[in-house]
Amino acid sequence: MPIKAPNVKSKRLIATAFMAVLAASVAGCGSTSKLTTGSISRSDNQPLETMSANELHSATARLGESYARNPNDKRVATNYAAALQMDGDADQSLAVMRKLAIAYPKDRDVLAAYGKALAANGQFEQALDAVRRAQTPEYPDWRLVSAEAAILDQMGHRNEARQDYRKALELKPNEPSILSNLGMSYVLEGDLRTAETYMRSAAQQPSADSRVRQNLALVVGLQGRFDEAEKIASQELSQEQAQANIAYLRQMLAQQNAWSQLKDQDKDKAKAATN
Repeated sequence: MPIKAPNVKSKRLIATAFMAVLAASVAGCGSTSKLTTGSISRSDNQPLETMSANELHSATARLGESYARNPNDKRVATNYAAALQMDGDADQSLAVMRKLAIAYPKDRDVLAAYGKALAANGQFEQALDAVRRAQTPEYPDWRLVSAEAAILDQMGHRNEARQDYRKALELKPNEPSILSNLGMSYVLEGDLRTAETYMRSAAQQPSADSRVRQNLALVVGLQGRFDEAEKIASQELSQEQAQANIAYLRQMLAQQNAWSQLKDQDKDKAKAATN
């Protein structure tokens, strides 16, 4: 269902809608959670996911300069890899995290972020290995359990993934990133109504961040409620960015007839549930 897009804006939209299931899990592991999704410099505390394309390019360039000076700095390297990923350069993001994983082979946060980069490049088996190596069975980390679930989801192992999401929720009840990831699991399956239920629950949590609310906007938009989706998105993005994202979503669904396909899948699942 994901499509390849020709520019940074559309790449980021599709990544948010379908492929960035990992964003709220792997990137949030341990101490890196404030790094990959929070401030990128002392003077700029704007989250990466709310930046315009030009802002993201500038942030990535600044982080690249810092990384060149000290490539083994975990904070800088993890931030740089996250920015590269958001900026559409998954290969370089993976190269940065691979080098860091070599420098810190037993660091849970590094291994978790490395797993995210591997998954973003479609290397799911290796990603699972990295995340599982980061986990400590006697003291399980809910972020890693959710991250493993997200990887399994992208591999098509829905039942196993959802079991892990629920394990993560047992460890961290009502955690918005887990609820959002579980919602994305249903998006990937085409069950948009169930997805929206989890997304709304996630967005209502006090600790919900921008990614969670943007995911809700996209799920609403995928159901054709574009005005409502734009209103939600405008709370996180500039009005111009929100309008551009929704306009692209309209175009994507119209061009590929994806909306009709998703709607039919949703109807079929509803019928099956009542039989």
